[in-house]
Amino acid sequence: MKGKQVLITGGTGGLGSGVTPAVLAQGAEVTISYRNPKEVERLKNTFLPTDFERLHFIPANLEEEASVENLIHRIGRVDVLIHLVGGFSMGKTHEYSFSDWKREFDINLNTTFLTCKYSLKSMLEHGYGRIVTVSSKAALEPSGQLAAYSAAKAGVVALTKAIADETKGTNITANVVLPAVIDTPTNREAMGTENADKWVKPESLAQLICFLASEVARDIRGAAIPIYGNI
Repeated sequence: MKGKQVLITGGTGGLGSGVTPAVLAQGAEVTISYRNPKEVERLKNTFLPTDFERLHFIPANLEEEASVENLIHRIGRVDVLIHLVGGFSMGKTHEYSFSDWKREFDINLNTTFLTCKYSLKSMLEHGYGRIVTVSSKAALEPSGQLAAYSAAKAGVVALTKAIADETKGTNITANVVLPAVIDTPTNREAMGTENADKWVKPESLAQLICFLASEVARDIRGAAIPIYGNI
């Protein structure tokens, strides 16, 4: 990815802490979108001063189309989109509020659609692109109390595969990874640490994402790759 313009959404989160250093290590120019300035300041403390020559931060609300369009415009060109934004909440279907249902689709599926839409426009203009999205094991193996999350993440798989089909015959690919529980501070806080050694490590997931985002992965399109750790 040397010299490529890479957009990482969700780069200030737990998974982003593993993905961003891996992308920078490959020589890419990296832009991270963010909403909370405090998260940017926290993240900055984890990088070397030399990293900042190739690391840029742009505020954006990925749930608003105009904001996403402006984000892509400010970057100028997107060669690689790595979309990490997501979140989940739990609840039994008969007790789950419609507002929470819509929220799950906004953060997981709608942000994916908007960032893919405008990144893809840029990629088509200059004839190159790599799109990597993040779904979940729950998209393929739904479980109780995760109906909204599972449905939204299943939508991410369908969207990514559709983009891959639309871009056949080009040098643009779209693939999706499906992790089980990722070993992040947020998940440790929410779920405890008893089984954390079995969870997917951000660094492991980062290596898979970086491969799919690279030039050498040109023959892989529409793949939905499970990465479950030892669960």
